[in-house]
Amino acid sequence: MPFFTHDRLRFHYLDSGAGRPFFWQHGLGGNAHLACELFKPPPGFRLLALDARGHGRTGSAGDPKAYSFRTFADDLRALMDHERIPQAVVGGISMGAGVALHLALHFPGRVLGLVLSRPAWLDAPHPWNVRLFTLVARLLREHGAKRGQELFKQTEEYRETLRQWPDTANSLALQFSVPGAEASVAKLEAFAHDVPSADRREWAGIRVPTLVLANRLDPVHPFEFGEELARDIPGAAFQEITSKSVSVIQHGRDVQRHLEAFLRRHFAGPSAPSQAPSPLPTNPVAADVSPLHLPGREIRAD
Repeated sequence: MPFFTHDRLRFHYLDSGAGRPFFWQHGLGGNAHLACELFKPPPGFRLLALDARGHGRTGSAGDPKAYSFRTFADDLRALMDHERIPQAVVGGISMGAGVALHLALHFPGRVLGLVLSRPAWLDAPHPWNVRLFTLVARLLREHGAKRGQELFKQTEEYRETLRQWPDTANSLALQFSVPGAEASVAKLEAFAHDVPSADRREWAGIRVPTLVLANRLDPVHPFEFGEELARDIPGAAFQEITSKSVSVIQHGRDVQRHLEAFLRRHFAGPSAPSQAPSPLPTNPVAADVSPLHLPGREIRAD
């Protein structure tokens, strides 16, 4: 399992397959393994997934201000630099979709294609998410993981969510069970109030193939958010996927099918890179790729 060092933190990531690189980012409270369980790269594609700060096997951010879409997008860009990949298809789930969107807007030369799965943010904080994630964070901070989870399950917010959206209720309760949950509680509050883009007019400037996936019966990831992003990003494809509250198995099958079809349609064929990582451009500016800030390399296999 590879690691690299950036911004004085040791980041863990997963790397599988060979060919066109596709960076696939997990959601808030998730990790790279969960993202890779949801999607397997087809032949001709290389899948890379980063454990974000305060997630999985990557260390906590330290400064709560580092929990932001801006910082997480820069971390992802650092991984691209570390692997010497100047451009790639970039996507993510929920928070990961926000990270991918931020990267596409602020470093467009690095992004060949964009995948936004179950987006939970538009251009303003989502009130439902602010209320629920702030509640989870407060209980974690005041009572710890075990007691906090017990108290959360007694709240009306949890009971109402369980009645209408059982998978969402389960996901919220699992935030208390994530390793290091108490130490990184700040990430829940920070991301609930952050946005990947504060001006939706920016979305019209995206000029790469884009896929938006959305499901119903999910208050954290409203179906309408997917519709709005797909409408405002020029030429974006929109696909509805099965809610996990209906069928976790079918949800996974839908994600695999639509994502694989998108990648094959736009990025398969003779133009795809070979198994070796893409060479860096000799003139990053001319290639519309921001100069790489290559961090110190630290690779370990665990």
